[in-house]
Amino acid sequence: MKKKISILGSTGSIGKQALETVDCLQDRFEIVGLAAGSNLEEFKKQVAKYNPEFISVKTQELAQELQKDIKNKEILWGNEGLVEIAKNLQNDIVLVAVTGLNGLFPVLAAIDNGIDIALANKETLVAAGNIVMKKAQQKNVKILPVDSEHSAIFQCLNSRNFLNAQKLIITGSGGPFRDKSMEEIKTATVKATLNHPNWSMGDKITVDSATLMNKGLEVIEAHWLFGIDYKNIEVVIHPQSIVHSAVEFLDGSVI
Repeated sequence: MKKKISILGSTGSIGKQALETVDCLQDRFEIVGLAAGSNLEEFKKQVAKYNPEFISVKTQELAQELQKDIKNKEILWGNEGLVEIAKNLQNDIVLVAVTGLNGLFPVLAAIDNGIDIALANKETLVAAGNIVMKKAQQKNVKILPVDSEHSAIFQCLNSRNFLNAQKLIITGSGGPFRDKSMEEIKTATVKATLNHPNWSMGDKITVDSATLMNKGLEVIEAHWLFGIDYKNIEVVIHPQSIVHSAVEFLDGSVI
């Protein structure tokens, strides 16, 4: 039986990688819904290839533009469109890979309907981690972390007793300004800020990585995802980005 999946943020880097994964596992997954921002050309290709039942874009104007080429489907738009796709009971799982607070209400809508979440949106837990995790527990919904650091921690803890975890170690590359002076950082250009040394990501997360704000968000996210006290979450700068994250257990072992 194929798992039915909707992807919110399908034209972003995580959304596109998820679709590549679906391509490799066609016997296991079926696309039910796709939601994009404003990259209509890429989205048209995705809709033609995966033929999702439900589609949504960022604004009403973009929906009207898309309707000229896609005549056989209703095109949703805005936050309401995200929520409509997320709460659809055909979904077995919803990948939330949109940016900012746009992810919060679709996540809550999916949880209300007992649908599991693959979460690649930090702001959802930063803004409302207590609400989201409590509701997920009540509805017996799984929140599966997609961000590399939190996915690594999730895998390290998988099938182990969470109570035996002593410390979460979140790694960070340090971003493009890791070795720069304060003066160089003060006069940094947009181009330099977006020149991440290790990863190709969207502009917002790349800027957050340059300022290390991203690590702050990840600490908050880890706290809510894994129920670990902040004093037991450590950030380590790891320029090589080989280890995505680690867990130290009570016996001193590290996975």
